[in-house]
Amino acid sequence: MIYLNGGNMTVRHSTQQCSNISLATKVSGFTLIELMVVVVIIAILASIALPAYTEYVMRSRIAEATSGLASKRTQLELFFDNNRTYAAAPDCTSDTTTSTAFTFSCSGTPDATTYTLQAVGSGAMAGFTFTVNQANARATTAVPAGWTTSATCWVTRKGGSC
Repeated sequence: MIYLNGGNMTVRHSTQQCSNISLATKVSGFTLIELMVVVVIIAILASIALPAYTEYVMRSRIAEATSGLASKRTQLELFFDNNRTYAAAPDCTSDTTTSTAFTFSCSGTPDATTYTLQAVGSGAMAGFTFTVNQANARATTAVPAGWTTSATCWVTRKGGSC
């Protein structure tokens, strides 16, 4: 026989009591509301962190371009010291191995007294172009939308700061 007594159910066979089973069993875990709150918090943090991280990665790749240009400029100046001309300088050939995000080359053909080195972005850095010439005049001649160009420096941040 089965008897209900408050929140307990008693099962009896003949005169012996077999077991007591609680009807109000406690379930442990998270409710759907608690899980949704956690999801919303993670989404808010990701919406703040992802753009900041993306800009940080871009700035580190810009540093790769500017250091590559400075290194190539030094090599061109050494070539000039040895040959008294920039014409036929080996460092003006297109270089895609120095950097994963930029291609280095000379803009135009260098002559005896002038050259312009450029770093053109590719992949995630497409749209960026940095230049430097024999007078060490640095410029940012092309940038993606939201960035600012500069005729006097290499732009390293979105606001146009050098």
